[in-house]
Amino acid sequence: MLSIISPIRSLLAGVALLLIGNGLLNTLLTLRGAAEGFSSSLLGLLMSGYFLGFLLGTWLAVPLILRIGHIRTFAFCAAVCACAVLLHVLIIDPWVWFALRLVYGMALITLYLVIENWLNAQTSSEQRGQVFATYMVVNLAALALGQQLLNLASPQVFSLFALTSILICCALMPVTLTRQAQPNLPEKPKTNLRMLFHIAPLPVAAAGFSGLVLSAFWGMAPVYASLSGFDNDGIAMLMSVTIVGGALLQWPIGRFSDKHDRRKVLLWITLIAALLALAMSLLSAGPLLLGLLFFWGGLVFCLYPLAVVQMVDQMHPDEILAGSTGLLLVNGFGSALGPVIAGSLMEQFGAPALTLFFTGSLLILAGFIVYRQQHVSDLQQGEQGHFAPMLRTSQAVLELLPDAPEQETPAEADPAAGPA
Repeated sequence: MLSIISPIRSLLAGVALLLIGNGLLNTLLTLRGAAEGFSSSLLGLLMSGYFLGFLLGTWLAVPLILRIGHIRTFAFCAAVCACAVLLHVLIIDPWVWFALRLVYGMALITLYLVIENWLNAQTSSEQRGQVFATYMVVNLAALALGQQLLNLASPQVFSLFALTSILICCALMPVTLTRQAQPNLPEKPKTNLRMLFHIAPLPVAAAGFSGLVLSAFWGMAPVYASLSGFDNDGIAMLMSVTIVGGALLQWPIGRFSDKHDRRKVLLWITLIAALLALAMSLLSAGPLLLGLLFFWGGLVFCLYPLAVVQMVDQMHPDEILAGSTGLLLVNGFGSALGPVIAGSLMEQFGAPALTLFFTGSLLILAGFIVYRQQHVSDLQQGEQGHFAPMLRTSQAVLELLPDAPEQETPAEADPAAGPA
């Protein structure tokens, strides 16, 4: 294992520092906005700016990397993120915050793309699955740790914003000091969403609703926790417990789905998660609510990776990367809408509206799954794919999936072409 991690340790250290800061910031901004008197609907709109930035950055990142290279792109975008963090606390204005969240999201997805494309270049096909798993563990552990940093100070003071900015700046050090050669960017697979929905409608729906639900959680759960009676330490615990549940339960659920009808597994996960969310709407702050959130997180964090592997089951190997990129875009559209809808509902009906939003969204997805099972026989092509726990990041991480086909770099495709 050490022989696998050693060549990529600088990249893993960079992404860990980056995501500790990002995990802290996402919760911190929601709490600070609520303290400044921003309404729930306004907070939802502000949080959606982050996911909208993610979506826009998916198209803008590659031209930037091609123009100035991986290391300079990473340095540029990290500087943008660090500045955006500090500007949030220097300029307390909701529309300025929306613009900052948009810019921050665009810069962050570019940072993901740089690291994940670099990981691809450093990873052989035999090590792909182990590197992918290690990278996901680092992601989830960093996000959970970032929540605990909320305990260091009040969201209403400057120090937590300064700490976030420092962590993002520190992420520059291991990446810019690396002696690894900068990789070439492979050609981005073309995506036809209409064709993807025709071939694999169930994975498309699952990816979209996963974005809708999880973005509402990331954006509005701190407000929900505060209204439910948690203090700042409790809010940090609530976020961490949900993330840890998402990390620990993905493996057993995923392995179970590899051995059974994946559509039925997806249906039961969706229904149980909807029932847990309904039960959460009846509870206030306490250990029982945290326990339900642990299992709810474990189930809902499985929706997107199950969508990806269900798509792998239904598509030709040469179409997998393009299809996975399409699911990423659909997930991004759902993510941009989730906080806006959830925030508006919470402003009208209070904290329980968030968990009821989860319930309604998941029941709609469950209804679609039932319809597909009763009226359509989804065909599988070839051997069933293997589940891999994952989060929504950039399209480059999809190439690390064990079932993804190898992509040629421009130099490999044409030996006479030379480096790009």
